[in-house]
Amino acid sequence: MDEPILILSGSPRKNGNCSYLIGKTIEGIRERDPEAHIEVVQLHSMKIEPCRACNACREKSRKQHYCIIRDDMTDMYKKVTQCKVLVLASPIYWFTVTAQMKLFLDRLYGLAVEETDSLKDKPIGILLAYGDIDPYTSGAINAIRTLEDTFRYTKSKIMGIVYGTANNIGDAEKNKELSEKAFNLGKMLV
Repeated sequence: MDEPILILSGSPRKNGNCSYLIGKTIEGIRERDPEAHIEVVQLHSMKIEPCRACNACREKSRKQHYCIIRDDMTDMYKKVTQCKVLVLASPIYWFTVTAQMKLFLDRLYGLAVEETDSLKDKPIGILLAYGDIDPYTSGAINAIRTLEDTFRYTKSKIMGIVYGTANNIGDAEKNKELSEKAFNLGKMLV
């Protein structure tokens, strides 16, 4: 089977604005590649413990084991390393990505062992929705900077960042510009 496009939703809502934007991105992917293997993972339904800052992932003997914590992130390491494209979607909560997404990002540190280069050149797509009309006062810029710094560190390639106002459920669908950008991101990722 073809390497999957892995889409991670950091939203606690299964049918919220991020889900809509993910759907538009998938439509764009399907327009370019109708047979693309796409897997969507809801981080909210996973058990991911916080990073303990133990640095066991940095020990030479730990290479390819990533982290000593055994939880749902153990399987996520394999999914992330084996996907051909990684897409992260999150609403902005309290001026950055959701706690679900932040847990995933913190634990991604275990995968970023310099000797493995597991994420080097991995194409990354980002989808963000926020309640404010301004990306600065909403916290979207904080989230963007966090994600840019994370993927610069892992030597990944951010292919596109789509962000826009979508406060209440259904707002993303009403925001035609945001919908179009999410669709175009999907086309660009394949």
